[in-house]
Amino acid sequence: MEFRHLGRSGLMVSEISYGNWITHGSQVEEDAAVACVRAALDEGITTFDTADVYAATRAESVLGRALSGERREGLEIFTKVYWPTGPGPNDRGLSRKHIMESINGSLQRLQTDYVDLYQAHRFDVSTPLEETMEAFADVVHSGKAHYIGVSEWTAGQIREAHALAKELKIRLISNQPQYSMLWRVIEAEVVPASEELGLGQIVWSPIAQGVLSGKYVPGQAPPAGSRATDDKSGAGFIARWMSDEVLSTVQRLKPIAEQAGLSMAQLAVAWVLQNPNVSSAIVGASRPEQVRDNVKAAGVKLDQGLLKAIDEILDPIVERDPGKTESPSKRP
Repeated sequence: MEFRHLGRSGLMVSEISYGNWITHGSQVEEDAAVACVRAALDEGITTFDTADVYAATRAESVLGRALSGERREGLEIFTKVYWPTGPGPNDRGLSRKHIMESINGSLQRLQTDYVDLYQAHRFDVSTPLEETMEAFADVVHSGKAHYIGVSEWTAGQIREAHALAKELKIRLISNQPQYSMLWRVIEAEVVPASEELGLGQIVWSPIAQGVLSGKYVPGQAPPAGSRATDDKSGAGFIARWMSDEVLSTVQRLKPIAEQAGLSMAQLAVAWVLQNPNVSSAIVGASRPEQVRDNVKAAGVKLDQGLLKAIDEILDPIVERDPGKTESPSKRP
């Protein structure tokens, strides 16, 4: 496993991080989830990402139990706050009330005294940014988190938050966006702002929900047990990539992956890691062998000719519009 600084902070993270968005607590039974975490640890992954909303808080509990007994100082545990975790109007968003209550719940479920990174899962248009950042500062200064980050924030929102964080003497060091060969909306605005301010990207969905693995073939039913068939939220999320045009274009990447000596999934993960502003790529898994396959992308260097060939193949179907980075227009 290779390691990188998270932005310009002193925190080192594994190039491949393990995330339990859809699987833990919902799609996968706990024994299988724990086996995936054990495989991640065995492969040298030290960075684990979750959120209070995943599987209605159950994912944090599963991860906490799976990591129980590990040396805490040898792990980087990340979680997030924003989406609803209860029925009330204050069980969501980035108000001081919700942040202070949510960090306590997350720590209890994760069985830890602190998280290494506490992230705003989206931008909250219903709460003054000053209130949010002051609450984050109190979380950090109380020792419940070491650093703060954001997820799917625009360049302008990141700039505002970074300025406030500096005033409050806390470190805003990361953004967690969707990023893949097919979804490059951060490249025009978010990445330049992050490079300027010292934030690193912790990217999710580098394999485009599995589409870039090549397992979905145009004109054929999705494989049984795949995300496109088994999980309601996963199936809905992957739907945008399931057109024959996208799937047939992705199939043209097979010779390139073979040339690089990689599986198509490994190629997809390695591709996002070629961006120097990417600190870590999050992978999820429902089976340990998926973890073992994906980690082989760590440390891979793709030459410019290969990167150019990828661009030429995918250009007609790549999404680059920076306006696609957005948060809900009102608190969910």
